[in-house]
Amino acid sequence: MGNLCTCFAPKTVKKKKSTKRLPGNPQSVPNSSNRWTRIRSTRKDSTDSSIQEQALAAAILFRQHQQQNGSGSLPFDRSASLRYPNNSGSKKTQLPRSSSSRARSLTDPLLQPHQLVNQDIKLDDLETNHLVLVHGGGFGAWCWYKTIALLEEGGFKVTAVDLTGSGIHSFDTNGITSLSQYVKPLTNFLEKLSDGEKVILVGHDFGGACISYAMELFPHKTSKAIFVAAAMLTNGQSTLDMFSQQANSNDLMQQAQIFVYANGNGHPPTAIDLDKSLLRELLFNQSPAKDVALASVSMRPIPFAPVLEKLCLSDMKYGTVRRFYIETPEDNAIPITLQESMINSSPPEKVYHLKGADHSPFFSKPQALHKILVEISKMPST
Repeated sequence: MGNLCTCFAPKTVKKKKSTKRLPGNPQSVPNSSNRWTRIRSTRKDSTDSSIQEQALAAAILFRQHQQQNGSGSLPFDRSASLRYPNNSGSKKTQLPRSSSSRARSLTDPLLQPHQLVNQDIKLDDLETNHLVLVHGGGFGAWCWYKTIALLEEGGFKVTAVDLTGSGIHSFDTNGITSLSQYVKPLTNFLEKLSDGEKVILVGHDFGGACISYAMELFPHKTSKAIFVAAAMLTNGQSTLDMFSQQANSNDLMQQAQIFVYANGNGHPPTAIDLDKSLLRELLFNQSPAKDVALASVSMRPIPFAPVLEKLCLSDMKYGTVRRFYIETPEDNAIPITLQESMINSSPPEKVYHLKGADHSPFFSKPQALHKILVEISKMPST
């Protein structure tokens, strides 16, 4: 979502060459059918013999195993496709449940509850255990599904919002004309909180500007604010201003941007879409393939007007909220140099470095991100 000021002209789309299919029946190729029949027959004979040998060996081994354990059947562990004997006496033979076949990164280890910091602090003793997750431009509440599950398993209360025209929110993105309109689902939620109730705001990407806007309106309802690879702006600055700092340094973002002109080419863009063929490299270069697939069918255009709007942030309101920043060093959308520039311009209370994370750490480093969120949430009030 960077370098938005480079060019508003419509992007030239190259037409793919049509592929021609040869006419006629595939069997019209000389001798193709006979040759396939001979190969298939030969393979079938050798395969049948091999299967019989394997089945006989497996039967012998299975019978020996039954005799050793004195049992005619073995229990089935539903957490993995694995059979194990009753007298194993060790839980180490049991595989951990996981929906991913991707090898777990050493920088995103599976954390046990006792490994988390501040374990001596109970959730009931916190100023708040309620986290509100705010997605970035083009994303939706769906992108937080791993984070939601981890936090709720730990006893936290979690709310993930769909901003206007995002996720399953039905509003047309091209009709969004202001930041206040875009952030309305978040401000409506905060407005309905009871007196004295506070939450921790977590913003990703353009969601950083959104939670900043909300912090200015509801500082008394915001316990802490966490910026995850997010736009952390200063007073009088717009998200476009922030991205303009890297105007000539992110060719990938320029290539991925597709400006939408719903009001005609003679008017300013109404939204920004991203080339789906470049999504992985731009936003998910360290993320599992299944999450990239989810994003490719779920992402929506980014409304343009809110990106242009300059924020009004005061020390008396926005400045009273404790801020934290989580850096993503492998980020191709908001490079680490730009993240550090924002941090230097408006230093937060603490900066975390999420090693190996791309622009979407809720996909690429969910466990490590979860650990940081828990640590921040359990920091005592100052």
